Amino acid sequence: MAKPKVFVTRVIPEKGLALVRDFCDADIWQDELPPPHAEIVRRVRDVDSLLSLLTDKIDAEVMDAAPRLKVISNMAVGVDNVDVAAATARRLPVGNTPGVLTDATADHAFALLMSAARRIVEAEKFLRAGKWKTWSPQLLLGADFVGATLGIIGFGRIGQAVAKRAQGFDMRVIYYDPIAQPAFGASPVDLEPLLRESDFVSVHVPLTPETRHFINADTLSKMKSNAILVNTSRGPVLNQTDLYNALKSGQIFAAALDVTEPEPLPLDSPLLELDNCIIVPHIASASKHTRDMMAFMSAQNLIAGLKGEWLPNCVNPQVYKTSM
Repeated sequence: MAKPKVFVTRVIPEKGLALVRDFCDADIWQDELPPPHAEIVRRVRDVDSLLSLLTDKIDAEVMDAAPRLKVISNMAVGVDNVDVAAATARRLPVGNTPGVLTDATADHAFALLMSAARRIVEAEKFLRAGKWKTWSPQLLLGADFVGATLGIIGFGRIGQAVAKRAQGFDMRVIYYDPIAQPAFGASPVDLEPLLRESDFVSVHVPLTPETRHFINADTLSKMKSNAILVNTSRGPVLNQTDLYNALKSGQIFAAALDVTEPEPLPLDSPLLELDNCIIVPHIASASKHTRDMMAFMSAQNLIAGLKGEWLPNCVNPQVYKTSM
């Protein structure tokens, strides 16, 4: 019997790819850059399944171009690149990869927080530029952690893992999340007191219409002048023009971003001119184990969908009420 067909939009780690190849007739996009949208539309015309990445726009046009499509498996926690409502209307289950990247992302968020606070990147550039002449009591002074207040916006798995790490630094942890329960010694507060009291603010919300540009001129104006902002969620959660103005004027002390709008960030972005802004290329989940497991979970979701079974991790389980 012929294997079901799948289009995989990039070469993923072998731990997942081997499963996909074993079960499916796999068409795998080999380029380093993601396939153009028109190419995705063309490639899905006779496939039974689709394994996508967060760089791929999987919209109604893609779904309508694939009359045999049974499942969409997205190798990410966030699914803002997938029109989930359109998939649900077409009774297509959409899979994601939650949980497995929690620790890696929380580690990365804390690494960014510490790097910005102690001016690590700025100091390294200072040394390489030949500016280091001697030890100096006023050179590259940064922020302390012990006793400082960490404010977490979005207190899901990753936000809670960041709070757990902050315990080791004897930090006071507060969070803003209307539905989350307290954990790891963190206390719930409203948004304004969080912004007003926090020495560090770490953002961990999904990208939705409500969270787009959630961090903006108004929220930044409520933060301390010594505050440090870290964003490892999604780039559009932050208004980058407003952030530039806040950093340039000294309204806040520093920022560290794993995500930008757009991605990649254009090299002429004014944010790249600032010494008090660290930007890295969306690598929060980039540990070998984590990416291996993300690929494996993506393959599991894909195969379950092709078998007509419940996806191990499904973002729209309501499709099963009417279709399976």
